[in-house]
Amino acid sequence: MYTIIGAGIGGLTTALVFEKLNIKYQLFEKAKGPNALGAGIWLAPNALQVMEFAGVLDTVTKVGNVVNRITLANQKLKPLADSSQLPAKEKYGFSTLAIHRAKLQLALIQSIPKEKIHWNKAFKFYKEEQDALTIAFQDGSTIKSKYLIAADGIDSKVRAQLFPKSQIRYSGQTCWRGVMQHPLPLEYKDRGIEMWGKGIRFGLSQLSETETSWFAVKNSKAFQKDDKTVLKNKLTSYFKEFHPLVNELINKTEINHILRNDITDLKPIKSWQKGNICLIGDAAHATTPNMGQGGAQAIEDAYYLGKLIAKHPNKNNFEQFEKKRFKRVNSIVKQSWFTGKIANLNTGTSIRNAIFSTIPKKMIDKNMYSVYDLKD
Repeated sequence: MYTIIGAGIGGLTTALVFEKLNIKYQLFEKAKGPNALGAGIWLAPNALQVMEFAGVLDTVTKVGNVVNRITLANQKLKPLADSSQLPAKEKYGFSTLAIHRAKLQLALIQSIPKEKIHWNKAFKFYKEEQDALTIAFQDGSTIKSKYLIAADGIDSKVRAQLFPKSQIRYSGQTCWRGVMQHPLPLEYKDRGIEMWGKGIRFGLSQLSETETSWFAVKNSKAFQKDDKTVLKNKLTSYFKEFHPLVNELINKTEINHILRNDITDLKPIKSWQKGNICLIGDAAHATTPNMGQGGAQAIEDAYYLGKLIAKHPNKNNFEQFEKKRFKRVNSIVKQSWFTGKIANLNTGTSIRNAIFSTIPKKMIDKNMYSVYDLKD
């Protein structure tokens, strides 16, 4: 049996893929139940292909908003690069989907048999015993399992035991994420937009008929705290030179719907697996959000791992899984880190913008399809 630790996007998708392929598993999550926290997330066509395979595409699509155009712009909303998602829709059957993270989690949970998800089970440690594992939880309970799949996020407790020298690194940027309880003006409804300024940027997309997600990124020291009584005033002052839509979104968002997190990733590690234990998603390769691929790569992990296990049910497939995924995922992690540095330059922004505005559309599309393609 496979024990999955963590009911985030990666762990839940793994459970769904295992359901599809009749692989025995149990899923354990430290939270007491589903929570409504979080903000918006994009599911690109590579992620949606897996959702389709797992049989939950319609369920997920119903609670999201289709993005048919992705625009990178300067702070005044003048496009630097404008990419239609319609060719991707023709090729894969769908374009990008913007969705509230909590709604995505709930849609996935509702598609998994209740008896296979165990809540309020915080992982404590594992113990290797011959060809099996004993997995202990904070409540004092234990289980026996042949294999352990860690999908417990960037702060993975499993990874801390398996690879104690792994390091989380700070990007030098902090991010405010907000969900406004209003739709965007109609002209922006099916668009994902990111605007770059000097050491600061802002992105937005509609999540549903009644919700809009936005993010604001600024160069900053780590571990700073907000005074919520003046937070909106600070944010609007940061973005006073941006298109008026930016401060309109900030002002219309309830203060309790604005979250702050420093942008971090996992410094790439040499391996994601050892013996009968395997890391997936952010536990293995947490990435910055600059390419909108963090969740998608966790979803891909679930797909490829499930397919390998189904093809070779009587062997340990973790090393083969790592070989299949390692190069692609680390390339995306590095590209995302580099993109964040370029996006938040304090100097040379006019040169940066001029370069991006001259990149041929064919090159943009080629890079896009290299990310969107699933290759079995």
